[in-house]
Amino acid sequence: MKKDGVLTMRNNPKPPVYSQVAFDIATKIASGELEENSKFTGRSLMSTEYGVSQETIRRAFKQLADMEIISVQQNIGATVISKEKAVGYIEKFQTGKDIRSLKAELRALLDERDKVNTRIVQLVDKITDLGDRFKSSDPLRNYEFEILPGSKIIGKSIRELEFWQNTEATIVAIKSGGKINLSPGPNAVFEPYDILVVAGKLDSVDRVKNLIK
Repeated sequence: MKKDGVLTMRNNPKPPVYSQVAFDIATKIASGELEENSKFTGRSLMSTEYGVSQETIRRAFKQLADMEIISVQQNIGATVISKEKAVGYIEKFQTGKDIRSLKAELRALLDERDKVNTRIVQLVDKITDLGDRFKSSDPLRNYEFEILPGSKIIGKSIRELEFWQNTEATIVAIKSGGKINLSPGPNAVFEPYDILVVAGKLDSVDRVKNLIK
């Protein structure tokens, strides 16, 4: 497999300096600034263009030579051999750059998502803990009571029983035959096996039990 440098760059967050130099030289070739068959040296590039080491220029030349964009003659310099391949190299380089940018953004979003999920779990645990801790001190809670056959309230309405006056509890709903009557009015009549959902203080429980027995 040809090590053209492009595949390597796609796996890195930022291309190395020699690849950036190679890209810039390829751009000059693709634009016609450096024409096919023209010659140039690494020394001239180091002193006038990039200000990098000789080793960096050598690696940039090798990358372009592997892509068959230039040919390199040791101790002489380089010759441009293909404008077309320079254009193809630039396209690959830019695609790799775009992919690296998208991957970096994705990693950042995934990290942020993990932080949010962790915080959500912490908050749920805290809410659950506080709910359990203060459950018994809640001034108003819901209780359920079933009206059994023989109860003295069967056939009577909420108004007739003066339910709140006798229990200091409020009927939130009546469950009957799989149906739920929310906030029943004062004329609602109690039937056998109705389930009363009642809101009230803890000390109202016994009063409700005594009323419906």
